Amino acid sequence: MISMASVPARTLAQGAGAPSTMGTATIHGKVTSPVGVPLSNGTVKLTKDSNPSGADAKFDYSFPIDANGEYKGTIKPGEYTAVAFQGANHVDYMPVNIGNGENQTIDFDMTRKAYIDKMSPEERQQVEDFRKKNANVSAANAKIANLNLMLTQARKDSDAGNYDAAIKSMTDATATKPDEPVLWQELGIAQLGAANAAQKANRTDPSLPEKYEAAVGSLQKAITLEAALPKPNPAVTAAAQNSLGQALASEGKTKEASAAYDAAAAADPAQAGMYYFNEAATLFNVNDSDGAAAAADKAITADPKKADAYYIKAEGLAPKITGPVNGKFIAPPGFVDACQKYLELAPNGPHAADMAELLTTIGEKVTTSYKAPKGK
Repeated sequence: MISMASVPARTLAQGAGAPSTMGTATIHGKVTSPVGVPLSNGTVKLTKDSNPSGADAKFDYSFPIDANGEYKGTIKPGEYTAVAFQGANHVDYMPVNIGNGENQTIDFDMTRKAYIDKMSPEERQQVEDFRKKNANVSAANAKIANLNLMLTQARKDSDAGNYDAAIKSMTDATATKPDEPVLWQELGIAQLGAANAAQKANRTDPSLPEKYEAAVGSLQKAITLEAALPKPNPAVTAAAQNSLGQALASEGKTKEASAAYDAAAAADPAQAGMYYFNEAATLFNVNDSDGAAAAADKAITADPKKADAYYIKAEGLAPKITGPVNGKFIAPPGFVDACQKYLELAPNGPHAADMAELLTTIGEKVTTSYKAPKGK
């Protein structure tokens, strides 16, 4: 702890006239330590002794210093020496000359030059070192606060489809703090959103590979940085792997995409059903029927109540239907069960009619409570 410089005993010069001793007055103020922070404990005592630092000094009043470094109290008018104490040590002195009914502010500011000059060289060095450290911490905290604001805004921009704004913000953020995984993750998500939007607008856009590759690079950077942390956050890793899977699939790298989704599920097993379903949906959307059906199986194992996983499995297996042979179509193993299970879990779901029609087409009966809409 930084020690406080002592101040020699002093006597107060008499004023031109003695104030009235009748009535009361109020005193209050703040006690600031030499390093510029409030003194959050201690007391302020008032005495009329000529030697307030003496062992036998008697104090007329004592007011506690609160957590904000503030004190207050009511006293009789007169001339006093106010002494700030930290524990049993007197750390600063202030003269008080207060009249009847006055409300006087008496601050103890130990950052003042007169106070610092009376400190030993060692104490002054401690104060200087603390101030530098505190300044560095304050600058670092301000930097983090600003990055958090940028991150929050980038997420809002991405959600609103303002991908260019999010990319600009997160590019600046990663330049400011290049070792922060979540910034690279958010940059990758924004880049992926921009690539998807460009693909939707023009599937033959020649810049699409470059856009998707930028997203892949940022997401892989996030994953690498997160893995290097002493305590990686599984949720961050899983989210980055999930987005990476979509970006890779959009590049036609379905094998690598599946590996990314599997990594997401491994990082956050509690959400494995969601990540496997995302894998199935992504592969289905890029016309990888076999991969979609296999991923749907993993999603069903993780979450047997996920109706849409059965839909994707059925649609992924549908191209393998053969026939007709002797008037009957031959469905691959698992196809009929997937259709029936979807109808069981979501008889009124958006794909219910499709599942029932597929079953009817291959000559299978619907064994659930599903009823086709009238007029179908």
